[in-house]
Amino acid sequence: MIKYRLVCGQAHEFEGWFQTSHAFDAQSKDGLVSCPICDSRNVRRALMAPNLASPKRQKAARDAMVPMPAKPTPPVASGQKPLPAKPINDAAALAAYGAVLAELRQIRRKIQDECRYVGDDFADEVRKIHYGETEPENIYGQSTVEEYEELADEGIDVTPMPWLPPEQ
Repeated sequence: MIKYRLVCGQAHEFEGWFQTSHAFDAQSKDGLVSCPICDSRNVRRALMAPNLASPKRQKAARDAMVPMPAKPTPPVASGQKPLPAKPINDAAALAAYGAVLAELRQIRRKIQDECRYVGDDFADEVRKIHYGETEPENIYGQSTVEEYEELADEGIDVTPMPWLPPEQ
């Protein structure tokens, strides 16, 4: 894994982890690398000193790997604690995890660009569209687990999606 210091066209600096330098180039070309502050896709590598990893630093890096749940965790009801995550200690798994996060962020941008945001009124708006009370359109917003289950019981097909923040 390679950690790059990155900078966008508006001089916001941030870090990104990539499997190889070619992976950064490919993801950047496909518009998958964006600034966490302004969401700009005009991102380049910043000048940085080489990082020579001693065995001690390699162990520290492995111990600090990003946690990832072994399987998707169900929504947490109020008062419940989320399941503990297991750290990723495999470079290939970490790269796959990073690719999934990048794809989810790309999906988020597409949804925001092509759909109307309805906020907490999502369940009501979906029902109006489903029952023909309003014109069909692409919408997104929030609903509770109970509202989601009620929509499913009514035969209304909606897809929950993790809404990741734009930052890395």
